Amino acid sequence: MASEVEYESILCVKPDVNVYRIPPRASNRGYRAADWKLDTPDWTGRMRITAKGKVAYIKLEDKVSGELFAQAPVNEYPGIAMETVSDSSRYFVLRIQDDNGE
Repeated sequence: MASEVEYESILCVKPDVNVYRIPPRASNRGYRAADWKLDTPDWTGRMRITAKGKVAYIKLEDKVSGELFAQAPVNEYPGIAMETVSDSSRYFVLRIQDDNGE
């Protein structure tokens, strides 16, 4: 019996997204978009949400070349990879790490 191949499916594409470098939380109160510099994003590009097996991937890519800027695997929601923002339904926090776990 041949092994089953998992295909990657595209769930959503947002052509214009902004990324902000945000400070760590100082308390348990949660993240607030009002604390960020919303008028000066650190990066702009597109976001693709894909799924492969039981894992979703939030991929941030260059709008023109499609080069991957960062990605966050989401194994469960809510979870550590993605968190809501307490003062907005438009913004959310992604935990992004490089391949070295940093």
